[in-house]
Amino acid sequence: MTTPHMAQKGPYPVQVEAGKDYWWCACGQSKSQPFCVGSHKKEGIFKPVQWKAEASGTKYFCGCKQTKSQPMCDGTHKSL
Repeated sequence: MTTPHMAQKGPYPVQVEAGKDYWWCACGQSKSQPFCVGSHKKEGIFKPVQWKAEASGTKYFCGCKQTKSQPMCDGTHKSL
């Protein structure tokens, strides 16, 4: 697998907490989207992306796995 699996076409809205680390699934295989549960280890190609919340609130994590702004949605899914 050289391209990630599209978990869903749109973003995942997530309530984040300031100061907390989040590990975004880059392979698209996690059963706990948009976050990593180690599914990438089967393929060995993708690694999760660590992201730290600077402020609490809703953030939109990429679901299509094609974003150029990992781990946040940049609208790429609209052209897929």
